[in-house]
Amino acid sequence: VQLQASGGGLVTAGGSLRLSCAASGLTFRGKSMGWFRQAPGKEREFVASSTRSGGTLYTDSVKGRFTVSRDNAKNTFSLQMNNLKPEDTAVYYCAASMRGILSALRESGTYDYWGQGTLVTVSS
Repeated sequence: VQLQASGGGLVTAGGSLRLSCAASGLTFRGKSMGWFRQAPGKEREFVASSTRSGGTLYTDSVKGRFTVSRDNAKNTFSLQMNNLKPEDTAVYYCAASMRGILSALRESGTYDYWGQGTLVTVSS
């Protein structure tokens, strides 16, 4: 199983980035997917997730700014990030889970597979 995250970079506050996660070696349409992030000196935290049926969940700090989407035909999971803030600076990880309960997808332990991360830096 491989989850390849891409799309990170340097952006000024108020800007946008789109992260993508390319999945291979798994039945993508049967998996829930999630994005987590880890800022320097902090623990990894939940950002957003999508169940295999398309249900979505967001952490409060990104609601209204970030949107997840999935393309089951292309085995990709994306995170559109708008109105970025300096506090969004982190390494972003995508993850896949065999579980489909939306509330459980906030927990990193729910996920079975992880990608390598992509760095997002937001300057003020």
